[in-house]
Amino acid sequence: MSGSAAAPQSGSAAVSPTARGLWRGARGAVALGVIVIAVAVVTALVVGGSGESGRLDPTDTTLSGGKALARLLAGQGVRVERVSTVEEVERLDGTESQILISGTWWLTSDEHRRLARTRADRLVVGADPALVTLAPGLEAAGEASLRSREPGCELPAAVRAGSAHMGGATFRTPPEGAVGCYPGEDGASLVRVFGTGAPTVTVVGDGAFMTNQRLAEDGNAALAVNLAGAKPVLIWLVPGGRPASAPGSGDVSPGDLIPAGVVWALVQLLVAVLVVALWRGRRLGPVVVERLPVVVRAAETVEGRGRLYRARRARDRAAATLRAACAARLTPRLGLTGDATPDEIVAATALKSGQDAVWVRSVMYGPAPADDAALVALAGHLDTLERQVRES
Repeated sequence: MSGSAAAPQSGSAAVSPTARGLWRGARGAVALGVIVIAVAVVTALVVGGSGESGRLDPTDTTLSGGKALARLLAGQGVRVERVSTVEEVERLDGTESQILISGTWWLTSDEHRRLARTRADRLVVGADPALVTLAPGLEAAGEASLRSREPGCELPAAVRAGSAHMGGATFRTPPEGAVGCYPGEDGASLVRVFGTGAPTVTVVGDGAFMTNQRLAEDGNAALAVNLAGAKPVLIWLVPGGRPASAPGSGDVSPGDLIPAGVVWALVQLLVAVLVVALWRGRRLGPVVVERLPVVVRAAETVEGRGRLYRARRARDRAAATLRAACAARLTPRLGLTGDATPDEIVAATALKSGQDAVWVRSVMYGPAPADDAALVALAGHLDTLERQVRES
């Protein structure tokens, strides 16, 4: 074996743990910890710090909340009182107050009547099921798409605000003692009814313009402050909790009854499942170096394979191997991709080397050599062609 093999490698591999090995073993746990912390931080930023989350809640900082409006009103000197029961509304009731009602589906019919008997003005948001009780004489007319609309009326609060993101439910304006603004096809999406010796009732078709998401658009902030800040005290009535069902409410969907934390819990669970799948899934590990008993030189390997081809008279296989190797080396030098067709390779090679395309095709894709001399000649032609492309 002398001259064709080397003695086995001597020495023993180090078995002490290295910093690189420790990192490889611990990086999966570190990545999992980082992902869990990142999801927790995002969850806290999105759903945290909002108190009792709900649509048009003055303590809610989510997109559908009303905390931004509450702060604007406080800056204008309006005292915002967040309440969740009719008893609290009655305690704060007075002619210098206004009640903001964004839904009464969670109240009883008796509580609806008690709200209607209060002396404070009322701002009703949406086609409330108790609209007949809270705004007598006002009827829902239909629906209008939510978009930027012009006031189209003489109500000072709307004229000063200008265009606003209005729509939703529309209402028929009573012929006397009322004004309708932001009209749609079927009616107005803002109606104010002036009562003689009775509270003023303002109804808007949708409260999207009052939310944190829309407040900075168009004249939404001005309109919201003008309507909700009409009196020194705003009694902001919000649900005390999320019930299992909301009978009689057309504004509540099954998705509205699912707490916001459930969605984020599902997102965290999905991330955890993906991380476990990546951790436990089948994958290639690091390259393992194996000690060989002998080392065979590459030239000897090539020579041995050539002798096998010659012994079996496999000139066709030898020629195919030479041509495939030549094409694989020429393809990147010609600027072609790995899936290039023979016609593309022949055309590019002929252009690059200056040879005739017919001759190039016969060399690279011609018939198998008839004898050993033809195989040797083919190898020489392929080498010449490759050198000409490389040097051009």
